[in-house]
Amino acid sequence: MHLYNIVYVVLYSIPKGLGYLTIMAPRNFLCMRGNFLFGSRGWMIRFPAKILFKLVSFRLYSMKCGNTDSESSENEELLNNLLKMGVDVDMAKKRQPGVFNRMGTKEQDLKMFLLSKGASKEVIASIISRYPRAITRTPESLSERWDLWRRIMTSDLEIINILERSPESFFRSRNNLNLENNIKFLYSVGLTHKCLCRLLTSAPRTFSNSLDLNKQMIELLQEVCLSLGHNEPRDFVGKIIFKNPFILIQSTKRVKTNIEFLQSTFNLNNEQLLILLCGPGAKILDLSNDYVSRNYTNIKEKLFSLGCTEEEVHRFILSYPDVVFLGEKKFNDKIDCLIEEKISVSQIIENPRILDSSISTLKSRIKELVNAGYNFSTSNITLLSWSQKRYKAKLKKLNTEQNIVLGN
Repeated sequence: MHLYNIVYVVLYSIPKGLGYLTIMAPRNFLCMRGNFLFGSRGWMIRFPAKILFKLVSFRLYSMKCGNTDSESSENEELLNNLLKMGVDVDMAKKRQPGVFNRMGTKEQDLKMFLLSKGASKEVIASIISRYPRAITRTPESLSERWDLWRRIMTSDLEIINILERSPESFFRSRNNLNLENNIKFLYSVGLTHKCLCRLLTSAPRTFSNSLDLNKQMIELLQEVCLSLGHNEPRDFVGKIIFKNPFILIQSTKRVKTNIEFLQSTFNLNNEQLLILLCGPGAKILDLSNDYVSRNYTNIKEKLFSLGCTEEEVHRFILSYPDVVFLGEKKFNDKIDCLIEEKISVSQIIENPRILDSSISTLKSRIKELVNAGYNFSTSNITLLSWSQKRYKAKLKKLNTEQNIVLGN
């Protein structure tokens, strides 16, 4: 009589997506199955060893059971719904993959709500593609938030336009009470309807801040105003926030350090600092302190190397503080480009806005203007920073004049 060696094939149920694990073990391994299985369901199949060893291939398969079945069907239904709505599912998964593991999403409710407010199907698909978490908001929460936004915006269409550009601004937070409290507070400190509109369109995260954070920043700005001898803190705060709507989402430490840097570096008296902060200098306040200091040092060293005095450097920066936004390499490259094209450093000092243009734009415009007979040594260089439409009109006029002179 033939005797067969016996082995056991144990199939273990493991989390979805991983299939099943097949383990072959001798008979004495069975005593461990209770601990090894961790309470999962398992099957033991008894085969002759000769048969098992002749197997050359096998296929993993899955079995649906319990909550896994429900969750899988939910995901499949969600994907089908989003695809029918025209949503870019691949983009949505990259941005917020966790949404696709949720049950009970409300994509149809969101669609009907936004359609009722005037959004097109294409806009709705774009919103969900870029901020898929929007489909987790309830109709009641959406309606309440919409009404709060309408306290600031004049029409539903304005809100739709904002959502199309930045869906996160509307859907990022579901705390409607915090939004309402922030709106009331910002109105109470003197911000105008126009200023709140600017905040909502440019820096909507302001309204997701806790009320305490916004209060801390407003109080800091009010203290700065009074310390500089200005008796109208409401006016001062309004001007700074309108010039720099991002300031309320910065830390008070950063803003305070930048204000101190501006005053000490440029030796400004209180009145000069007030004018700077309420004007072009307001934008600098939300930059990193290290970034401001590093870029200022680079500007100073570069201009010193070209023979400028400290007074000229200060006048250059204060006349156009946006130059501080330029990183070290970009600033140096633009200065070198202009010097190579025979633009003098004194001309750059007097016309800092030309540094807004890219190096390629500067080079092409200088070449076109020289060919048209424009003399940079005796003429203004501000047209290097003009809008494309205005510049083209000027260039056409110069070419026409030159053709007349040449008799063409």
